[in-house]
Amino acid sequence: MSVTVIVGSQWGDEGKGKIVDILSEQYDIVARYQGGANAGHTVQVGEKQYILHLIPSGILRENIICVIGNGVVIDPKALLDEINLLEEMGINIKGRLFISHNAHLIMPYHKLLDSLNESGSTKIGTTGRGIGPCYIDKYARKGIKIVDLLDKKVLEEKIKLNLEEKNTIIRKIYNREELDVDEIIKEYTEFDRIIDQYITDTSALLNNAINEGKSALLEGAQGTLLDVDFGTYPYVTSSNPTSGGAATGTGIPPTKIDSVIGIVKAYTTRVGLGPFPTELEGKQAEELRKAGVEFGATTGRPRRCGWYDAFLVNYSRMINGIERAAITKLDVLSYLDEIKVCVGYEINGKKLKSYPTDVNRLESVTPVYETLKGWKKDISKIRYYDDLPSEAKEYLTFISQQSGFEIKMISVGPARSQTIEL
Repeated sequence: MSVTVIVGSQWGDEGKGKIVDILSEQYDIVARYQGGANAGHTVQVGEKQYILHLIPSGILRENIICVIGNGVVIDPKALLDEINLLEEMGINIKGRLFISHNAHLIMPYHKLLDSLNESGSTKIGTTGRGIGPCYIDKYARKGIKIVDLLDKKVLEEKIKLNLEEKNTIIRKIYNREELDVDEIIKEYTEFDRIIDQYITDTSALLNNAINEGKSALLEGAQGTLLDVDFGTYPYVTSSNPTSGGAATGTGIPPTKIDSVIGIVKAYTTRVGLGPFPTELEGKQAEELRKAGVEFGATTGRPRRCGWYDAFLVNYSRMINGIERAAITKLDVLSYLDEIKVCVGYEINGKKLKSYPTDVNRLESVTPVYETLKGWKKDISKIRYYDDLPSEAKEYLTFISQQSGFEIKMISVGPARSQTIEL
């Protein structure tokens, strides 16, 4: 039995898609356990590049079963677009993709309200894809699940109840035109017809498969510091990307999870608003952003870039139970003469003992840095650890020691082949 959870160890965008794609070859099933189409996984296979938002990266490997778990919120249009795109690119979906009947649906009013909220003075930098409002309805017990599509009367009643409230907000607060219930029912009834072949009780599917000796790789979206409980609240996502979310998002009990692998970028990036202690500014930030092609796979937004934060990753290791890590984008740092690593935070000259997720404290910290020598050599063609420049190996050893994990994989480029396994 082997059930492994893959987690992003920073603020997301760590390169989980590529690592899941590589590791999935060793597993029978890949399951996505939280988030929505606001996250993007970019995977390069040969000359083709695939950008996936909802469907697990394992779909690019033949014979691997892919599951979208109950913890995911699903935008019908985004899902259908993704299915169509993959089929056009020659990827077989049928018989390989299964979607939880308990997954919640993102409705048109979720996306509209998300965009309207972000246009105000209290925005937090969401993608406007309706993720947050959908999770709000889920926990307010007003959500609409995929299983609700099976009964048109139930679906109509639920949409009408939701629209009574949502249309009042849309009209009276935002002075926008109300949404039409009949149009929404028609759209989602058609959606049900198309995706019915993929819908099943995925928690039963997963547990039965594991009991039969099958292996599963569980992937989340975003990263630990965007977790609604353990991240830099309120500048977080609306679900649990941490390893704990894997159990509730799939229905696989924690006792069946064997290991947690952290995906760790060789530097730090963040999208959206919120504190970022090691963030670079001006020319330094632009150079790192350009070298790493740091633009969102979903929105195209430029990512904020900064030095590696070992204090942050150590916190992430503790929260998730990470013992092994995959380091991504090491090659991006090859242009630097010197590379800084944050090893701790200070406030008024006093070192902090634990990571402060409280944004007011986090905004007032001063990073404590160690400076390492750069290797100034293209490493994108290196395939064995021993062939790396001594400075690159020293950098890896240092961040491993400071962050408290064992490095098992190093990515030196976007392609599958640009990977060093230890």
